[in-house]
Amino acid sequence: MRLAPSAEQLQRGFERIRDQMHLPEGFAADVRAQAESLEEPDNGRLDAREVEFLTIDPPGSRDLDQAFHAEREGSGFVVRYAIADVAAFVAPGSPMDVESHRRGQTLYCPDERVRLYPKELSEDRGSLLSGQTRPSVLWAFHLDSSAVPQKVEVQRAVIESRRQMTYEEAQTEIDAGADGSLGLLKEVGELRERLEVERGGISLNVPEQEVHKVGDTYELAFRVPLAVEDWNAQISLMTGMAAGRIMLDGGVGLLRTMPPPDQEALDILRRSSTALGVTWPEAASYADFARTLDAAVPSEAALITQATRLFRGVGYVAFDGKLPSQIEHHAIAAPYAHVTAPLRRMGDRYATEIVLSIVESERPPAWCLEALPKLPDEMKEADRRDSELDRRIIDQVESVILADKVGKTFDAVVVEVGKRGGTIQLMDPAVLAPCEGSDLPLGRPIRVRLAEA
Repeated sequence: MRLAPSAEQLQRGFERIRDQMHLPEGFAADVRAQAESLEEPDNGRLDAREVEFLTIDPPGSRDLDQAFHAEREGSGFVVRYAIADVAAFVAPGSPMDVESHRRGQTLYCPDERVRLYPKELSEDRGSLLSGQTRPSVLWAFHLDSSAVPQKVEVQRAVIESRRQMTYEEAQTEIDAGADGSLGLLKEVGELRERLEVERGGISLNVPEQEVHKVGDTYELAFRVPLAVEDWNAQISLMTGMAAGRIMLDGGVGLLRTMPPPDQEALDILRRSSTALGVTWPEAASYADFARTLDAAVPSEAALITQATRLFRGVGYVAFDGKLPSQIEHHAIAAPYAHVTAPLRRMGDRYATEIVLSIVESERPPAWCLEALPKLPDEMKEADRRDSELDRRIIDQVESVILADKVGKTFDAVVVEVGKRGGTIQLMDPAVLAPCEGSDLPLGRPIRVRLAEA
């Protein structure tokens, strides 16, 4: 969710939320001092500066974690994916390292972000900005004609990205028939999407919502996700799946896991689809139904957003020796590890070090193994803060949107029932809200009056 220029008044609410959650506003003096004196990493890396990498990110982004390059190799492809090497700058036990464990991840608000690392690292020296030589962890995937990896290589390198693009710029050039890496991103991305369907995975491309002012009120507008965003995400998913497999083969790692959704959550989503007038065939599975949703349709975009609630139970599991009982990420339908966003997620730094050690047939460094048992709880707490912040922001925006409609009535469907009421899905605007009332008819349409916003 982002603010259009006319919605600056909402910032006060977001500032209040950050204050209530006790989110840090900046960094302590020792962390700032370390950030201001970052040193270049040691030599001994693969020199990959001749590779014409490019980055694709939202407009204005400067914390660039990934750079992409692709070329044909026989009937298949070689995909190179460079990831920012945060460990090259953050020494174990240093002030920046200690603070990163306290924060866990970057938190995004519509008006600003609460960074994991200071800007000097996350948006400058560690970021894969175009025209700059940067340390990276370079993945190379040798794919067959169906985009199935036949060989995976990973090593430390130095790269120089040649171009920073927005999603809109990349999509425009691809639609115009771009060749080179952009053209192959579409080809490989579509092949990887087919493989995802075959293995039973599901990607939810949650639409971006923009808050803007119309007259004396605020409205939500959806930005339709572009196809290039899906293709780009498929490269990241492929990398995380490869990292997960390397960890399992090596007997040590940090996996991102998720169990299947429970039946109650599926039932709630099905009732919401009824409320929003979106047909869910009785015989269609959740994964098959989710793939039919079009984020360009507001009711379906709202349903995609609500479907993220089915990702309950997502978390991390660390292991060294005995493999855990839960190793799969249900939505990905494969073992998976977070390694592609180290500027924004603390755990990626450790997961990457484990992968690099395994491919070199070495034990991970002591500092990594010592932290490993605590990482799942630390990242779980970071996820909890992120979810709470997201929920509060959505509540804030929806309450402002509804503020001038107190006393009016709406068509709704009851999607959850509790002891003193339940949760309803409004049809217009597409808002989930608590509703008071006894014996609410689960899954049935009702008329409701807005008592308070």
